Amino acid sequence: MKFSLDNQTVNEIQTACLVIAVSESGLQGASATRLNTTSDGAIEAMIESGDIVTGLGKCTLLHRLPGLAAKRVLAVGIGKAEKINLARFDRACLAAGKILRDHSATDAHSCLHEVTIEGADSGTLLRQSALALHRANYMYTATKPRKDDAPSPLKSLSFQAGEDSRPVLEQAYSFALGFQKARDLGDLPPNICTPAYLAQEARAIAEQFENVELEVLEEDDMAELGMDALLGVSRGSAHPAKLVVLRYQGADSKQPPVALIGKGITFDSGGLSLKSGENMMQMKYDMCGAAGVIGAFLACADMQLDINVVCIVAAVENMPDGDAYRPGDVLTTMSGKTVEVLNTDAEGRLVLCDAITYCQKFEPAAIIDVATLTGACMIALGHHASGLMSNDDNLAADLLAAGDAIVDRAWRLPIWEEYQSQLDSPYADMKNIGGLPAGVLTAGCFLSRFAEDQKWAHIDIAGSAWKWGSDEGASGRPAGLLAQYLLNLSAKS
Repeated sequence: MKFSLDNQTVNEIQTACLVIAVSESGLQGASATRLNTTSDGAIEAMIESGDIVTGLGKCTLLHRLPGLAAKRVLAVGIGKAEKINLARFDRACLAAGKILRDHSATDAHSCLHEVTIEGADSGTLLRQSALALHRANYMYTATKPRKDDAPSPLKSLSFQAGEDSRPVLEQAYSFALGFQKARDLGDLPPNICTPAYLAQEARAIAEQFENVELEVLEEDDMAELGMDALLGVSRGSAHPAKLVVLRYQGADSKQPPVALIGKGITFDSGGLSLKSGENMMQMKYDMCGAAGVIGAFLACADMQLDINVVCIVAAVENMPDGDAYRPGDVLTTMSGKTVEVLNTDAEGRLVLCDAITYCQKFEPAAIIDVATLTGACMIALGHHASGLMSNDDNLAADLLAAGDAIVDRAWRLPIWEEYQSQLDSPYADMKNIGGLPAGVLTAGCFLSRFAEDQKWAHIDIAGSAWKWGSDEGASGRPAGLLAQYLLNLSAKS
């Protein structure tokens, strides 16, 4: 979908659909007011009669209003005007976007950013509305092409704003590219999205930008480095593991990079600790950590931010086989620390720990790993918040603020020293599971042992990367949070 700006008189804009906001107290924004005046008060009258529903996210299509060049108007409810905030605004825009995606209209003009939200300027609202409408327009077609007679997603979307808003809109488009790449990768079936496929996608990104370099470590390379934890997980698969390393240089080479590390388990059967058949088909999403960091990296490169970034994807498939690793095995990680495997379905931390050790060769300013790591995180936080753990308060605060700013939110969880004892093992330096209590926290504690001297954060997206049982598929998160964090860093440089 293409973005554009159009600041001509709103009632004269020729489009398949004008999009405006309405609240319980009436019209929102100058454009909505002008449309109402031009149509002899028709919109306001329909609000008062209840023909336009003003509840949050409720949408009403109005056809051929008098005095308007547009074929139709989509009135989007924001509920009580005094309660609107950026998160509620995002929900309203997503609802509008889904209506437009499923309609026959292929172009639209949005005035949604004209609402008033305390603490949010017009640029923030323009960016958020553009991003939300783009995200809602997503439709999976890789293995299920759209039928000829099916409604088509929007092809173009204009916004009621002048040329001074172009930088904001371009930024929104970069974020949208990141989200879409993450969703495209997340939704692909595991017979297509293999470790080699992720490496191929990274190569395409490297070829797109002059200041991006790619290195792909093969299993022989990882064996020489002593990555026995990562390779242990890969042993049961016919698809060789890949360690994909993308490097973006937008600043002086002496500036330490930010390291983004993504768990790329392209399919997780659970290994010999086999998952139940009921949920196994959803395990194609176990590479959404990798998808999220690739999406954020793409957004960063598209914006050409003034920072350096290293993006590492630990791409592995976890399968049962005669050579698969077993419960009871002891693996030696790249760091030299040993791990007793009690459950082969706790494999994400095993590939991440070697990736965390490897990335320290780049002397990063901060390390952020992202993973669909624990079902416990989904139980704790549901689908609305990602779980954030960190050994650095400032890093945690910056990530939380970034998530709030783009409505890709996280919630900080503790990794207190008291939880570490649950990982004690009589046969190795640690075991790979800490038992039922605080499973999300002990997983974070495990990873923290490989980043002891680093500024580090872990983001668990088990609940936020996709919705269990939903037909919406991958969400693309936390591509937005990470891209916003990188944008904020660039602004400080």
